[in-house]
Amino acid sequence: MIRIGIIGVGGFAANHHQSVQALEAAGECRLVCACDPNPDALAKAGARLDFAGRGVRIHADYREMIAAHRHELDVVTVPTPIPLHAEMHRECVENGVACYLEKPPTLDPDELERMIVAERGAEYATQVAFNFIVEEPRRRLKARILAGEFGQMRRVSFMGLWARPLSYFVRNGWAGRLLWDDGRLVLDSCIGNAMAHFVHNLLFWAGTGNIDAFAGLKEVEAELYRAHAVETFDTCFVRALCDGGAELRIAATHTGARDNRHEERITCDDATVVYKTGNGYQILDREGNETERGENAGGVLVEENLRAYFAYVRGETRRPMTRLVDARPFVHLNALAYVAAGAVTDLGAECVRQVAVTGAAGEVEEYLVADGVRAACETFAATGVFPTGQGATWACPGARTATANDLWRIRPVAETMLTERAAKPPNIPVTMPKV
Repeated sequence: MIRIGIIGVGGFAANHHQSVQALEAAGECRLVCACDPNPDALAKAGARLDFAGRGVRIHADYREMIAAHRHELDVVTVPTPIPLHAEMHRECVENGVACYLEKPPTLDPDELERMIVAERGAEYATQVAFNFIVEEPRRRLKARILAGEFGQMRRVSFMGLWARPLSYFVRNGWAGRLLWDDGRLVLDSCIGNAMAHFVHNLLFWAGTGNIDAFAGLKEVEAELYRAHAVETFDTCFVRALCDGGAELRIAATHTGARDNRHEERITCDDATVVYKTGNGYQILDREGNETERGENAGGVLVEENLRAYFAYVRGETRRPMTRLVDARPFVHLNALAYVAAGAVTDLGAECVRQVAVTGAAGEVEEYLVADGVRAACETFAATGVFPTGQGATWACPGARTATANDLWRIRPVAETMLTERAAKPPNIPVTMPKV
């Protein structure tokens, strides 16, 4: 039985607690301890999750928790804000405890390298919780692609239309930020965080050599936009060349109010695989006719991913689903998108309007709809033509084609973006909710 500790009780940590409780009931693990700096939140979670009845020890600080229980812990899960990941990961590694780290591990390429170095010599590799790599239908399809069943892979693409309410961007102090208050790179974005799973999935599909491989990047082009009054981008169009030769396309936006869609597409010479998480997959022939249809698990597969990591820690499998080194292409892609674009273009009041949406429980959330953006996403995913080439009135071309040699530029680019935004605040007729 795996002995586990969880850092945090709020936000996504609640999903970890729910999954661990279910796995504990199945006899696969036991929650030894939990911590949170908010005493009220910790007390409420403890009552809701029956910490006392389950013998769970509680602490206010993660360092205190790990130090107190290091000899009785097998795994610590880290479902905490992205800017805290590196220090918490280091604490686990230095105390000899295996770390299950929520995605993304970090969005700062240099910080990722420091995390990789810190883990050298550790008994257990960290699992980065990109949830969908564990899906068996996905892994079986990749095995068929690697075997050449569908011909040479030419392109992997993702279209993500995922509307987020205004409240999403003020849910914490780092959402939508480029730099943290102390100068650390945050680089939050629609593809770096909310849709990170799907972007990482593309790199998984394009990875050659074996089923666990992830593609590296040769070059990246991008156009970045925002409708919301944030530092970063909420809409992007990214095209890249992978080291295996496949083209990568991403069209993603947090604008809109309804009709959310996520679609991964793997285009090969003889067939195309269309993978819609939670809604199954299709295989289409050259003419676009469906030749096969299947199901996939969908959802946030926290339990399955924890179960897979437990198997690794017990020595039943040879490696975690996604290691820190496997996340390197993803972290580079997010950073190089900033470098390639050179700026984040404000969509502005002329094409952005605010819409109120009433949910099933009667709650009202405010969204921003940007005219023409979703249509541009669909066109880019299908053709690879950027909004500037589509003739969009709000479009602005990217600055350069970026490669790994340009990663050093990410900090000056981010600082310039902040300076330009301060000099010219976005022309958006919306008052953002307060934190």
